[in-house]
Amino acid sequence: MFPDGMWSIGELAERAGVTVKTVRFYSDRGLLPEAARSAGGHRRYGPDALDRLRLIRSLRTLGLPVTEVGRVLDRDDALEDAVAGRLREVGSQLTALRWREAALQLLGDCTVEERAERLRLIGAIDTPPSTAALARFWRRTLPARFPARLAAKVLDAAVPQPPAEPTPAQVLIFARLHALVSGPCHRAVDCRPVFLLPDAEYRPAVLYEGLAEAYALASADLRARRPPRGGEALDCFVSAYAASRGTRDTPAFRRRLPGLLPPGADPVIARYWELTAELRAPSSGPAEPTAGAAHSWLCAALKTRTGRPAPAPDGRTP
Repeated sequence: MFPDGMWSIGELAERAGVTVKTVRFYSDRGLLPEAARSAGGHRRYGPDALDRLRLIRSLRTLGLPVTEVGRVLDRDDALEDAVAGRLREVGSQLTALRWREAALQLLGDCTVEERAERLRLIGAIDTPPSTAALARFWRRTLPARFPARLAAKVLDAAVPQPPAEPTPAQVLIFARLHALVSGPCHRAVDCRPVFLLPDAEYRPAVLYEGLAEAYALASADLRARRPPRGGEALDCFVSAYAASRGTRDTPAFRRRLPGLLPPGADPVIARYWELTAELRAPSSGPAEPTAGAAHSWLCAALKTRTGRPAPAPDGRTP
């Protein structure tokens, strides 16, 4: 240390356990201000520079970029936000690694005959996977000029979130789900099935609002493994269709309703709900029923109450 209490760049680097190049790098970026210059133009640092340099190294060790380190040094309240942001980044990286690990296990545990298909399926998804293709698939089924608020509710119910710590089986299920909705036909708007009979006129927002409530009520019966039956859930289901068509829930309407529903199940949608249920299945206890399962249960309940065959439902509404 010089008589004036200053350190040269070499002395500061030695005390901090870093190279001169490192000290110069942080100085040049304004993170480590020099206190003065010698007569020969050499940098001089005060004793407080050592603590600041150690703090910079600690923040860099945590993975904060240089620009973020500068904000933390300049503002006392910036550290909390920087740490939270870094935690999110690390969490995303860990999720990606877990998906890769599970995918590798999936390939390691399969037969030679299965490997080519699994490689094709896994190669089509990111790690961690995106649900964008699933969301696009459902947006194409929604009516034109559908309220954004309701669209968000439908997507929230229909699009499963990939697990953060997937098993190899869940990787395969999600990959199959992604492939199901990503085929050439399902990427084209013209491939959408027609859900309504030619004379069907209804208010979509009214229908979907009512169906969401009916599905929630039916989920309790499904969790309890009750057979399809009449009750509050079925009443809400029928009322949703009646209100959407500007009429009332009457015995006559109930007898007509099975004929107003789609005449058969869409195999793609049926498979979608099946895979979604498998993906969401917990390691123990009953799985949360999907909207497709609730719709099927309610259609079966309608059949038992009216005595008329209901269409083979698939959870997609007209």
